[in-house]
Amino acid sequence: MWFRGRQPETSVWKRFRTAADGFVFNKEDDYYSAHVVAHAERIVDLFLTLTEQLPPAVDVAVSDVRGSRKWRGERLALPDVRDALTRIKTLVAAAGGVEIAVYSSEDQLTLNPMLELFIYARTDRWLYLLQGKGLEERRLVRTNSWKLSRHEFQPAPELEQALANMADSLGLAPA
Repeated sequence: MWFRGRQPETSVWKRFRTAADGFVFNKEDDYYSAHVVAHAERIVDLFLTLTEQLPPAVDVAVSDVRGSRKWRGERLALPDVRDALTRIKTLVAAAGGVEIAVYSSEDQLTLNPMLELFIYARTDRWLYLLQGKGLEERRLVRTNSWKLSRHEFQPAPELEQALANMADSLGLAPA
């Protein structure tokens, strides 16, 4: 019988990483930007996890490319936004086709319709947060190849209804 010593904890982020997971980090004139690519479930989960790093009050913009509907809200409580996003994350990961931006005066996290994550910030702290999630910085990432026009996304009535419910529960106004 063999006895094993204590195994080091494996990060969930490293365990389910694929070779395509990674990010590009750039310094622009007055801000930093990151473009993050991973599989659908992970990118949506990462988006939700990273929103924890935002201030207690955030602005939100949601755009449903299937139905050409848009909503906006300002100074919303971050816990309420995170709760609403948690309720729709499975539908978003399965269907895509929705752009969600959660932002403050210092930082912006945007999940685009092709399920890629973009981060814009005034500081470079997101570089270290992304590395801490097991993502590798790269010179170039391969964007999702399934870029579609709004007419090419498969119908997703459950997601469309969930987005309308989320907009209503957060008090988002049509944009």
